[in-house]
Amino acid sequence: MPIFREIKRANQKQTVMSYEHKPNTGTLFPNNKKADTHPDYKGKIKVGEVEYELAGWVKKTDKGQFLSLKISEPFQPTPQNTSEKIADSTGIPF
Repeated sequence: MPIFREIKRANQKQTVMSYEHKPNTGTLFPNNKKADTHPDYKGKIKVGEVEYELAGWVKKTDKGQFLSLKISEPFQPTPQNTSEKIADSTGIPF
């Protein structure tokens, strides 16, 4: 069952949905691009039982427009141990 919550951004009211995809389905939403290289659309896709990130760029050719897609592993920041970084950079363990 989807859960809805409201987000207000710059005088806009937007509804965000928390949703679990069924296998072999996905969704794309317009992306607020900060650079020309960022995707026009972002979303998620579930292949089998694994969920991936999905990005889409609108491309133009002399024959018309099309959507170029990229599937990638979900972003997971790596935990970083600060004391190991200090020991590595100075040679002095803490």
